[in-house]
Amino acid sequence: MRSSSYSVLPARALRALVVLALAAGAVTAAPETRANTTAAPETRADTTAAPETRADTTAAPEARADSTAPTPTLAAKPYMGWSSWSMQSSKYPGLNPDGDYSYLTEANVLKQTDALAAKLKKYGYEYVNIDAGWWRDQAWKPGFDRYARQQADPVRFPRGMKAVADHIHAKGLKAGIYLPVGLEKEAYNDGNSPIRNTDGCTTADIVHDDLRTTNGWDSAYKLDFSSPCAQKYVDSQARMFADWGYDFLKLDGVGPGSGKSGDQYDNVADVAAWQKAIAATGRPIHLELSWSLDIGRAADWRKHSQGWRIDTDVECYCNTLVSWENSVDDRWDDTPGWTRHAGPGGWNDLDSLDVGNGEMDGLTKAERQSYATLWAIAKSPLYTGDDLTRLDSYGLSLLTNREVIAVNQGATPPARPVTPSDPQQVWAAKNPDGGYTVALFNLADRPAAVTAHWASLGFTGKAAVRDLWKHRNLGTHKSRITESLPAHGSRLFTVTPRGDALTTTGHEAESADNTLSGNATTADCPACSGDGKVGNLYLGGKLTFEKVVVDRPGTYQVQVAYVSGDARPVEVSANGGPATSHTFPSTGDWSTVETVGVPVTLKTGTNTITFDSGSGYAPDIDRIDVPKSP
Repeated sequence: MRSSSYSVLPARALRALVVLALAAGAVTAAPETRANTTAAPETRADTTAAPETRADTTAAPEARADSTAPTPTLAAKPYMGWSSWSMQSSKYPGLNPDGDYSYLTEANVLKQTDALAAKLKKYGYEYVNIDAGWWRDQAWKPGFDRYARQQADPVRFPRGMKAVADHIHAKGLKAGIYLPVGLEKEAYNDGNSPIRNTDGCTTADIVHDDLRTTNGWDSAYKLDFSSPCAQKYVDSQARMFADWGYDFLKLDGVGPGSGKSGDQYDNVADVAAWQKAIAATGRPIHLELSWSLDIGRAADWRKHSQGWRIDTDVECYCNTLVSWENSVDDRWDDTPGWTRHAGPGGWNDLDSLDVGNGEMDGLTKAERQSYATLWAIAKSPLYTGDDLTRLDSYGLSLLTNREVIAVNQGATPPARPVTPSDPQQVWAAKNPDGGYTVALFNLADRPAAVTAHWASLGFTGKAAVRDLWKHRNLGTHKSRITESLPAHGSRLFTVTPRGDALTTTGHEAESADNTLSGNATTADCPACSGDGKVGNLYLGGKLTFEKVVVDRPGTYQVQVAYVSGDARPVEVSANGGPATSHTFPSTGDWSTVETVGVPVTLKTGTNTITFDSGSGYAPDIDRIDVPKSP
């Protein structure tokens, strides 16, 4: 279950409320408070006046996890499978004939289980995840046992949840189930329901006296973990799922996130309690958190779970499963800041991958391929919400491409943009064998050419290129590869360098040789290459690198190291000429440095390169690295 589904209100109305709430939150955060990202700016003595020449080894994102760390028991790689929610939530004709969310039944889950086993299991798909509503009837009235634990609706699941898990296991697959965080209001029972395996604990003892609500829909009372009874309640739920044989739990409505913030919606203690409860069962149960979680608590999500939803729902709550604008395309903007948090043991969850049903998906073929490409290179779990009994041939080819699946499931780290987040983008990751996984995206509404420059990957010369979707070697390409892509189209390659490491000349932003104007100031930055950066680039603030020297004219792929807690635009120009606006992807916070390559046309000799915030708010700039040749 996700952002628009839990209440008895119509899904579309709930989604509107969530969107309005999020918009209101964005408006109340005054831009000025975010622009001043370099608290107490001070003028630094220049310690890096002379440009630095170096071989660039940081252009493409690389794995940052400790390679000597033990392999985790759970989530060693992103999980693969199927989830019921996309079809439950859609208005597509015939999917929910008995009312909203009526698709979720034992018969339909078993049908999808059998189809998964027959068509996708051999490619690595193994989880069958039952989403919201398994304990609610068609009128959305819930059922609970005497211990205030969710109880399967006898109409939806006549044989009960253990029998469903047994069927899934008999097919050699794993069973997943769902809960919202907190004590559901209907389970409170005036505080009189006993808590299993306790001496006198009741529902009155596990929540706050003021019955404050929690989760993304305020559908539950917040558990009070100052009372040992609260942990006992979570223990009893985990024990129930373990006894039924479930291998996966999606805990939904978790905050900070899920459209909510503040102490009332801080569910980190709940997540920690679930981790503890699951461990006590002795059964390895994958814990997945949802939805649109706060990146500021990423360390907590990683500490206590195996996966976390980074965004709102991918479903459109319309007459298809998804649509490009609502909200598949959001992921290109929202994923980059999370990239560094993903790795063995815990992964960034981009939500369901609905690319297999053609017309029912609501996407063009180009959009379906781009959707699958991003999920693969971002190392998101690959779980589809499609009807597996009627996959079309194109959708089946997307879901079963072994070379693309290998990118997602293998040792390649998550990819990140190596260009700005403009309509034409290049994402890349450096592979353990020294090559690169490279994706080209045209996110514009019309066809366009997209180029991956080898300089943005950190090398020069030639490289061998292989098209992973087409299983085709494309020969050797010098300096770059360019593809003409349809609207919302993509390509996915492996690139094997045949040339040399890129040699660049570095220029620190905080150097005394540079010119600052407007609000721009230097500030300390422990993560930056010279321990400093230029920030407060807002409302006309400018940074000009004054002494950029090159031996010959041309367009250079200038590598810009920057810090930006959110995606921000900046206008880049050379020698006082026309400026080009680029949006730099989020680095996730204001203390992490990332790099993108920006094309800048330079003349022979000394040049200036200016970063201008214009009328908005620009990223903080750490340094630029200019290649020795265009």
